[in-house]
Amino acid sequence: MIGQLLTLLRRDLARLFLGGKRGGAALPVLFFLAVAMLYPFAVGPDAPLLARTGGGVIWVAALLAAILPLDRLIEPDIEQGMFDQWALRGISEEAIVAVRVLAHWLSFGPPLMLAALLAAALLGIDGPTLRTVELGLLAGTPGLAALGVVIASVTAGLRGGAALAGLLVIPLAVPLLIFGAGSLSTGGDSGLGLTGAVSLVLIAIAPFAGGAAVRAARE
Repeated sequence: MIGQLLTLLRRDLARLFLGGKRGGAALPVLFFLAVAMLYPFAVGPDAPLLARTGGGVIWVAALLAAILPLDRLIEPDIEQGMFDQWALRGISEEAIVAVRVLAHWLSFGPPLMLAALLAAALLGIDGPTLRTVELGLLAGTPGLAALGVVIASVTAGLRGGAALAGLLVIPLAVPLLIFGAGSLSTGGDSGLGLTGAVSLVLIAIAPFAGGAAVRAARE
């Protein structure tokens, strides 16, 4: 069972990182950096303003970047009958969704944390603020990954599911965004703690909610 799940994880990582014509893991990172590059043009060359608001911009960019791969997380496997094959091998939908959450996070979380270093330079964010931003992303991006996989499971097979998934993720991710970005103005610890707590709840719920949604989509 463990070997099958590891094989599934390698398959998911290869698909998410390479991505074929869709850009793979590079697309969310490029989108993230594009937002960081364009924001100074929108607000003007006000260095104090950029430094004060840059952390929040990074969080918004991370949320939007996490939405980009949603249409590739669940629906292609349902269309190809992969979940039926895994069921015959004794792998539950909950286990597959849990592996998919991990693969989704590895494909965009760590790359965005690295890209945030460059974004911080573009926005003039100082060292202590950057540290809080990075810790917030470390605590919050697993929750974004879990939420994204659940929403992808719920919208799989629906007409216009990709657009609907994006519309659903944004309001549901507001608590993570508030606590993560809010940690920059509260000194860090309380906001980071709440961000991590919300992420843990989403990670705990994701396999069961996503598994139930996949079973409903297969019927």
